Amino acid sequence: VQLQASGGGLVQAGGSLRLSCKASGLSFSSYAMGWFRQAPGKEREFVAYISTSDSPWYVDPAKGRFTIARDNAKNTVYLQMNSLKPEDTAVYYCAARWVDGGTAEHEYTYWGQGTLVTVSS
Repeated sequence: VQLQASGGGLVQAGGSLRLSCKASGLSFSSYAMGWFRQAPGKEREFVAYISTSDSPWYVDPAKGRFTIARDNAKNTVYLQMNSLKPEDTAVYYCAARWVDGGTAEHEYTYWGQGTLVTVSS
């Protein structure tokens, strides 16, 4: 199984980025997908989640700014991030879990390598 995250980069505050995570080696449509992030000097935290039936869930700071979506035909999950703030600077990770529901890291079986998002003020 491989999860390949991409789309990170340097953006000014207020800008947008779309992260992608392409999965291979698993039955993608059967897995719920999540995005996590780890800011410098901080622990990794949950950002967003989408169930196998396309139900999304977001951490409060992401609500209204971030949108998670999945394309089962492309085995890909996306994270559209708008109105970015410097505090969104982090390495963003995608992850897959077999069972719907939950935001805890230990519930996710497969992880991508991370993509760096840097938001300048």
